[in-house]
Amino acid sequence: MTTKSKLYLGAAVIAVALAGSVSGLAAQQAPAVAIDNDDIGGVVTGANGPEAGVWVIAETTDLPTRYAKMVVTDDQGRYVVPDLPKAKYKVWVRGYGLVDSPKVDAEPGKQLNLKAVPAPSEAEAAKYYPAIYWYSMLKIPDASQFGKKDGEIPDKVKQTDWLNLMKNNGCVGCHQLGQLSTRTLPSGLGEYANHAEAWMRRIQAGQSGALMVNIIAGQLSGAPIKYFADWTERVAKGELPKTKPTRPQGLERNIVVTTWDWGNPKKYLHDLIASDRRYPTVNAYGPVFGSPEYSTDVIPILDPKTHTVTDFKAPVRDADTPEGLGPGHAAMDKPLGPSPYWGEEKLYDTKVNNHNSMFDKKGRVWMAAAVRGPKNPAFCKQGSDHPSAKLFPLEQTHRALTILDPKTMKYTFVDTCFQTHHLQFAYDANDTLWTSSGGGGGVVGWVNTKLFDETGDAAKSQGWTALILDTNGNGKRDDYVEPNQPVDPTKDKRIAQVFYAVMPNPVDGSVWGTLRASPGSIVRLDPGSNPPETALAEIYNVPLPGFGPRGGDIDSQGVVWVSLASGHIGSFDRRKCKGPLNGPKATGDQCPEGWSFYQYPGPGFEGIGENSAESSYYSWVDQHDTLGLGKDVPMSTANLMDGLVALKDGKMISLRVPYPLGFYAKGFDGRIDDPNAGWKGRGLWTSSGDRAPWLIEGGKGMKPMAVHFQLRPDPLAK
Repeated sequence: MTTKSKLYLGAAVIAVALAGSVSGLAAQQAPAVAIDNDDIGGVVTGANGPEAGVWVIAETTDLPTRYAKMVVTDDQGRYVVPDLPKAKYKVWVRGYGLVDSPKVDAEPGKQLNLKAVPAPSEAEAAKYYPAIYWYSMLKIPDASQFGKKDGEIPDKVKQTDWLNLMKNNGCVGCHQLGQLSTRTLPSGLGEYANHAEAWMRRIQAGQSGALMVNIIAGQLSGAPIKYFADWTERVAKGELPKTKPTRPQGLERNIVVTTWDWGNPKKYLHDLIASDRRYPTVNAYGPVFGSPEYSTDVIPILDPKTHTVTDFKAPVRDADTPEGLGPGHAAMDKPLGPSPYWGEEKLYDTKVNNHNSMFDKKGRVWMAAAVRGPKNPAFCKQGSDHPSAKLFPLEQTHRALTILDPKTMKYTFVDTCFQTHHLQFAYDANDTLWTSSGGGGGVVGWVNTKLFDETGDAAKSQGWTALILDTNGNGKRDDYVEPNQPVDPTKDKRIAQVFYAVMPNPVDGSVWGTLRASPGSIVRLDPGSNPPETALAEIYNVPLPGFGPRGGDIDSQGVVWVSLASGHIGSFDRRKCKGPLNGPKATGDQCPEGWSFYQYPGPGFEGIGENSAESSYYSWVDQHDTLGLGKDVPMSTANLMDGLVALKDGKMISLRVPYPLGFYAKGFDGRIDDPNAGWKGRGLWTSSGDRAPWLIEGGKGMKPMAVHFQLRPDPLAK
């Protein structure tokens, strides 16, 4: 052991000893915190007294899977970590302005006072900042650099298009940027002459390399490389974020975060599902189900009562079904280039490609998942007498629908002609399941699940429609011009884009969807009395300052809420529209007055005016008060803030996962386990959805996590 190593070890021992002695002193001075036999509670103090608004983290590996619970201290530095399963825990303090305190052994039912450790430098403190504080250091090309015929940026690309791709509809649509693993360069990249060369290698890494290269080198002609290189060079030289985060305030101190590991460290999870969003007591206290998308056919299932994880390998119907990888997909069958972490190893191997799932009111899990190969059966194609095929025949689909019954584990195939991506149940007598098609097919599809349950006939139970605008204004569906043709006032017009998010309206039976683009749009689809023959659409473009919609949801009043690349959650209320909503001028810009924008928290990029660099992937509305903030509270994934964010009474409330750093969600769900149990009987469920779990704090070997958020009435509630 070198002298330097001895000094470091000696300093660590002294720090632990001091923490213990001060903790003992605090125990003598501070009043005891009321706890039960399954709680850990105490007081956190620092050099200047009680430490308010810092996190206390309790973690154990004694249970069947790694488990952690996190709370925030109150104004007097007091904390209670409630309802812990019996186990031995490591407990420590994390907070802004601090470095992690020594981990202390603890068990439920005992008081534990802790000593916070101040950060010895601004650089050490900044290591605990959410990614947004680092990513906002990335320079954005000045507005004058866009629209030039001879510029390095393609002349048709606008600054908003650039931002859209740097955020939730591009780079941050798959993984977080700004955490330690992406603001620095991994050693596994090998030798490189400069940071620009390193970034060219980095974006080619792994089975999603082609997608990254298409964005950076294709759509933007390689121009972002120098900006990413400049960013990581400045970080490497010691430049720090210009703004600092504030500690949790108000209701943010009442949040309890619980995490469980599940899945495989080489695989990722896109999402999870816990209940029926229409009836959130469905599956009360039951298992939650993961959706692994491109990574694997293995569906992880977490039982939060026993802290056990089981795996279900979802099958495909046809033995010759190809992998859901390669052309037509967002992941390739082979790595484009070597990964700094895994080399040339192939990690993704799915056929099922389960993107999202939804519970129905019977407690079954409906999955957007592959059934067979892409070639559609005859009833989908030209010449079929199927009502939808006669209007818009479909030749292929990569993902259909399946059903998993948790009680029996029976797995049922529902073969669809249309592509599926996201899915939501309508509020009608048929329990109609509406789906978005994500990136293919050009239609919106649905299944009458009541009819399917009665007949088992997938062909008879399904339908689909193209998106047709009533541009002749006669109130009915007629012949139409194609998307690349000009509006004809005597005909209707088809929209080429397809739904990304899908949102059945509980008020009037319409179905809304987001169209990903810059500036982007949302679309209202009225099925009419006899879909698909009667289905008509309306389109509403996102006006500035908003742009770049991705995920969205709808509240119980029919107001649509969307995550925007502009750094806002946007809302659209069709009731505010003043002009005609059909006719030759109703092609997107007819109702700017229906839009409102609410800026996400966190710093913004410099030089482009007031903005937030937040890059929210998806939004969800808590129609039933499953968290405890109230009914119809809109929420979004806060993908650069390590958690979620809720909009309550015009103010943003951050729900942060403080450990491990780098948490990134793609969707979430609410469930009420017991409506009579107060805060303990309800909460939000989400999963870490980063395509590279090894980018999170802890690095290679870290698993995806299931996460439960609860809201206590106060920071000491137990």
